[in-house]
Amino acid sequence: MCGIAGFLDPRGSSDRATLETTARAMARAIAHRGPDDEGAWADPDAGIALGHRRLAVVDLSPEGHQPMASASGRYMIAFNGEVYNHAAIRAEIESAGDAPRWRGHSDTEAMLAAIERWGVDGALARFNGMFAFALWDRETRTLHLARDRMGEKPLYYGEVAGRFVFGSEMKALRALPGFDRPVDREALALYLRFAYVPSPRSIHAGIAKLPPATRAEVRVAENGRIGVATHRYWDLDAVARAGRTAPFAGDAAEARAELSRRLERSVGLRMVADVPVGAFLSGGVDSSLVVAVMQKLSARPVRTFTIGFDDPAYDEAPFARDVARHLGTDHTEVYVGGREALDVVPMLPRMYDEPFADPSQVPTFLVSRIARAHVTVSLSGDAGDELFAGYERYVRSERLARLPAALRRAGGALLSASSPARAGALLDAAQRALPRRLRFARPAEKLAKLAPVLGAADARTLYEGLVTQWRGAPVPASARAEAAAPGLLSAIGGPALDYASWMMLADQHTYLPDDILVKVDRAAMAVALETRVPLLDHDLVAWAWSLPLGLKLREGRGKFLLRTLLDEHVPRAMIDRPKRGFAVPLAAWLRGPLRDWAAQLLDPARLAKEGYLDAERVGHLWREHLAGLRDAQDELWTVLCFEAWLADARP
Repeated sequence: MCGIAGFLDPRGSSDRATLETTARAMARAIAHRGPDDEGAWADPDAGIALGHRRLAVVDLSPEGHQPMASASGRYMIAFNGEVYNHAAIRAEIESAGDAPRWRGHSDTEAMLAAIERWGVDGALARFNGMFAFALWDRETRTLHLARDRMGEKPLYYGEVAGRFVFGSEMKALRALPGFDRPVDREALALYLRFAYVPSPRSIHAGIAKLPPATRAEVRVAENGRIGVATHRYWDLDAVARAGRTAPFAGDAAEARAELSRRLERSVGLRMVADVPVGAFLSGGVDSSLVVAVMQKLSARPVRTFTIGFDDPAYDEAPFARDVARHLGTDHTEVYVGGREALDVVPMLPRMYDEPFADPSQVPTFLVSRIARAHVTVSLSGDAGDELFAGYERYVRSERLARLPAALRRAGGALLSASSPARAGALLDAAQRALPRRLRFARPAEKLAKLAPVLGAADARTLYEGLVTQWRGAPVPASARAEAAAPGLLSAIGGPALDYASWMMLADQHTYLPDDILVKVDRAAMAVALETRVPLLDHDLVAWAWSLPLGLKLREGRGKFLLRTLLDEHVPRAMIDRPKRGFAVPLAAWLRGPLRDWAAQLLDPARLAKEGYLDAERVGHLWREHLAGLRDAQDELWTVLCFEAWLADARP
């Protein structure tokens, strides 16, 4: 895994040294992504420059240096990520008798050979991996940008000072002289609603994220203007449609056996590296299953990593410890106190480069830092929820869909009329009558989100309500921005789906690439740790869409198939507990050790002067939270992360 950056200047340049120096400076702004090597290449006649920072994982020799030229010299690439099936690609090219004289064994060299043989789209169709790359075609003078199918690796692009620019993180673009892009207020409103800036927008006007499974062609026209054409080379909606058209025909036992086969293949591919490999282990279903498969495939104990918290309400370390002991892994467990976790908060704006408000970013960074002290690559269990119906909203949506709309509307009105504290107390009492596995954390907050959307007419409206942080984002004159959220979700197509399946598709388009994968990529790359996600193998994703919902949701619980497969490796008693997520005691922090930090950022005079947020509305919510009248941690965290980012982004 690495960092890439560069630009295309339509004005051209006769000074190669200046172009390379600028590209190298852009790449150095993201040096944390690749501490092992750096490189720059430029063609002054075309005005193109590529910069690269390398984290050496496959082929540690100088033969893996980038930017790298193809064997014919036609293509030059700067590549971030891993193509796991590069050995199979080499073998296919060799069997056809078209292999170049290999210089090393890096996946980058195999990618270039594939592009020379099959073209860019033909090669992309064969790549199994996570990647973002910039490829310059000297023959057609075309810059190709591409991103992996599910969006594991990031890529920003846009226009700065007359140049087309791109980079793995916004830092690389800001390093270019002349960067002066204002805050996009519509993107800000979307961020406050979802707690992340959804693709293809970024927080800066004029800068975009290349969406997953997308390739862009960038050319300079005869009039000197830059043209950008994008197209999807893989269609998630079409994959979902194909799965529904030809569903898996076997029973649960056959599905479990097929999942086991596919997961072993995916995990095995992602264990290949020339550096130490380990795994995050929370003790939950997804990470435990990935580690169990790793241990099955490994001849030695797998390195696993967990952090524990002093607060038992947020501490999952004992569960991970039990799983690690049962599987026989080489387990590292480190407890962190509140002070150590809080020390991460000031680092977040620089780490994420855009406003980003998923509080689990804090423990994700901490566990990444622990893992990096021992390994260079770590596998994770991410995407199990989105593929196999693990979130509570999927279960709730299926239950709600069975109720008459009139009854749902009446229930929503009744709950909305109750105070949050009263409603939460009632739900707490009701939960005590339920089995532990059916209870969920923070019931008052869940109820507050559920009440306004009980009468939703369709899956999109229900989903939008359940994932919204701020209802009516506190952005002045944001009517157009408010309309952007439904527009974002209405673009999600696919076959006729039940509520839960539509929500899974929506999450795979939005929440997964723009929140979960961003969170892990930035936190891990901040310490130069490569993360790999076996459940996002695109063949496995397609197969998961062929599964009937009953193999995902059963008896009011999600991830049925994952759980039954995990039963073959770990006793169910070790896993069978309420879902917690990877959380921190944020509400208490905001009333305690983070109070002064938050108060400074939420100062009404400051907010009014900036003009981005409604100072009165934010202030009212802050006072209610401090007084304990409501738990407003989610809404306040979005505002605080924006304000902290804004302060850091100022020159």
